[in-house]
Amino acid sequence: MLTALLLTIAALAVLYLFFSIKIVRQGHQYTIEHFGRFTTVAKPGFNFYPAFFYQVGRRVNMMEQVIDIPGQEIITRDNAMISTDGVVFFQVLDAPKAAYEVSDLYLALLNLVTTNLRTVMGAMDLDETLSKRDEINARLLSVVDHATTPWGVKITRVEIKDIRPPADIVNAMARQMKAEREKRANILEAEGTRASEILRAEGQKQARILEAEGRRESAYRDAEARERAAEAEAKATELVSRAIEAGSPQSLNYFIAQKYVEAVGKFATSPNAKTILFPVEATQLIGTLGGIGELAKEVAGGVTTRIERDPPAPRPTPFVPRD
Repeated sequence: MLTALLLTIAALAVLYLFFSIKIVRQGHQYTIEHFGRFTTVAKPGFNFYPAFFYQVGRRVNMMEQVIDIPGQEIITRDNAMISTDGVVFFQVLDAPKAAYEVSDLYLALLNLVTTNLRTVMGAMDLDETLSKRDEINARLLSVVDHATTPWGVKITRVEIKDIRPPADIVNAMARQMKAEREKRANILEAEGTRASEILRAEGQKQARILEAEGRRESAYRDAEARERAAEAEAKATELVSRAIEAGSPQSLNYFIAQKYVEAVGKFATSPNAKTILFPVEATQLIGTLGGIGELAKEVAGGVTTRIERDPPAPRPTPFVPRD
């Protein structure tokens, strides 16, 4: 009888110890209550709290968690109906507050994010809701995180997953985008045409400038050539005049032959003359050319012949007796 009693007491002691030991998993915290009043928090690992006197109140997940926001119908400031949904990432930092400051943490977070999502997006135009997602996320994060601070919760991220405008608005936006792209294409084409015309005009202007400079250079060269030709002609005339004064007939023949050849060249190049008549004898031209040749020889040989101005005395005619 005594043995059975001892065994019963030992079994009850082991069972009491078993219920007094609390093993908390990593990433979780348990609130410990003493007769229904919160006293402490059980950390991850081995914990011993006497059974029947202390009990686990709430098992709180301390890891970062995510809540999926269901689709919401929202009316924007310009009276456009859109559908949107999103996700919220949060983490419990204070287990007692998350356990005792709010009745249902997940339901409270879901309702809080939903109402603030309607408030934020309802104060914006349709174009702003479609183009300013980062601004919407930032405003939601600020508002919700400030509201959940008394609950010991940190809102880490709020992300809008999708924004779905009505079908008619989507079609209107597609037409608007097409018209805008066509407008840009026409503007770019007009700018390209204008640039092409400007470049073409600049090219023509530069060509005319270069042509004018070429004509100026050509006129300058022609004037210089004429000046040199006139100087050469004057020098040649001076030399011929000196030779004539010296009494050289070849110089006079050269001068006459030059004018003669120029006159014959003008006859030959006349556009109206089909038949050319020379009222001179060919021997005159040959003799003149012979004088030119003799003059050229004298100049090439460097021989300067001095001719006295007085005419030479006539030779005596030999006497031939008559029969």
